[in-house]
Amino acid sequence: MELKNIIKLIHTVSESALSSFTLEEGDMKISLEARRDIQTVNISEGNPQISAAVNVIPSAASTPEPEIAAGNLIKSPLVGTFYNAPSPDAKAFVQAGDMVKKGQVLGIVEAMKLMNEIESEFDGIVEEVLIGNEQMVEYGQPLFRIR
Repeated sequence: MELKNIIKLIHTVSESALSSFTLEEGDMKISLEARRDIQTVNISEGNPQISAAVNVIPSAASTPEPEIAAGNLIKSPLVGTFYNAPSPDAKAFVQAGDMVKKGQVLGIVEAMKLMNEIESEFDGIVEEVLIGNEQMVEYGQPLFRIR
């Protein structure tokens, strides 16, 4: 199973009322179990087993979303942890007011120990950074506003 499908599965289960879910495909087994505000993900393929605790994000119905002004939004393509710089002691990729080009790296979302670069889809100026460093993000969550 591809990583993007695993992430989509995690997102789908976290939004549902399920308390546990198991999928076996060949020699790979994925188990998801929701407990209060933590969700445990166990993935085994052959002998090795990977476990991760994932914060369950409340549904949109229970938590009002903050109003985001108009503009070209760059949204997270997956669930994970957002990083604004390539390393803890490095300068942020971009800040509000910076000029960016299409394809320029704006940040990184880490999902299951894989670092995924978030690139600008537009030329313009970073009007607002909508996420803080090392914060959890969900699929489709706005990260940057470009004008």
